[in-house]
Amino acid sequence: MTAAQWVHPAEVRTVAGTAEALFRSTFGGAADGVWAAPGRVNLIGEHVDYAGGLVLPFALPYVTVVAVRVRDDGILRAVSTHTGETWRGALADVAPGHPSGWAAYVAGVVWALRRSGLLTAGTGFEVAVHSTVPVGSGLSSSAALECAFALAVADLAGLPTDESGRRPLIDASIRAENEIAGASTGGMDQSVAMLARPGHALLLDCRDGASRHVPLDFRSAGARLVVVDTNAPHRLVDGQYGNRRAAVEKACADLGVATLRDVADADAAVAALSPLAAQRARHVLGEIGRVREVAGLLDRGRIADVGDTLNRSHASLRDDYEVSSVELDSAVDAAVEAGAWGARMTGGGFGGSAIALVPLDRVDAVTENIVRRAESASLPTPQFLSAEPSGSAHRL
Repeated sequence: MTAAQWVHPAEVRTVAGTAEALFRSTFGGAADGVWAAPGRVNLIGEHVDYAGGLVLPFALPYVTVVAVRVRDDGILRAVSTHTGETWRGALADVAPGHPSGWAAYVAGVVWALRRSGLLTAGTGFEVAVHSTVPVGSGLSSSAALECAFALAVADLAGLPTDESGRRPLIDASIRAENEIAGASTGGMDQSVAMLARPGHALLLDCRDGASRHVPLDFRSAGARLVVVDTNAPHRLVDGQYGNRRAAVEKACADLGVATLRDVADADAAVAALSPLAAQRARHVLGEIGRVREVAGLLDRGRIADVGDTLNRSHASLRDDYEVSSVELDSAVDAAVEAGAWGARMTGGGFGGSAIALVPLDRVDAVTENIVRRAESASLPTPQFLSAEPSGSAHRL
């Protein structure tokens, strides 16, 4: 059996040095500054952000770093260590669907800030990107890129970057992903990347944007939250994510509510819908309740008791929302079988990552069993990441 492989986060300064070196070799000279933003894992609250629900993510110690310099000609030049490709184009030409690929997340931020009146036309940028957030893992590498660059642009433009000043940057990052990149995600990922606090999860109300920090200390509970990157392809722009979002929006229209969060009687609402719409709504309404459960448990320091709620969340995502995959189900089942308190898929699904809440003395057994189950089913070999609640986007 292949040994469990752990992906450990590099020290942020090392990541920054790689971005700066790429900047110098590509553009010449020094950048005006370097900024970082984290990836995230969602403890509970999946596929409810766009339904006005509650979510409970926290930032990971894995970051995306951007080295940025201002230009005065309205041109964007961007390069990434992930692809080795350089993109160059006029920011005035940015529009839905253009540019495509990873450059959309960078160019889209400027487009959105211009649309909101926060950034004047004519300003351009040179950007070098390096990241330790695994791409395609469902840990929000795209939002980490958007938020690192949005904070850089705000700093260089003299915009406020305190918590209230970050709200428009969150909005711009969401618009970049939705309208330019064409991924119809909600705002959870960008919010936690901009607002996270070390040692805490962020309880975010996606209906009004209100948030509070919930204490989250796995070590004090004798536990570790293991992130399982299944190494299965994770794609949100192939239509499946959008289909789920459209189903929720139709359910709202059929029920005459703005969001499913506004439903007063969950059982009556589900009974009034068509079978497929009922499945989707049942997940969303149940998941919002599960977020409340977990937040309450964490407020009382009862981390071990969160496990059962994680299990119920995965069952709902697998059966009612149908966004899991054979790789995710394998990882979750193997984790629980080997002694995890609970496990579930996390992120948008259709591949990506799972999480497992594991007593410290069972971590090796759990990770080995996950690898064993994957190998026996001829699935990709999973990798494992450290999940310590970390801080938000910042300038280095």
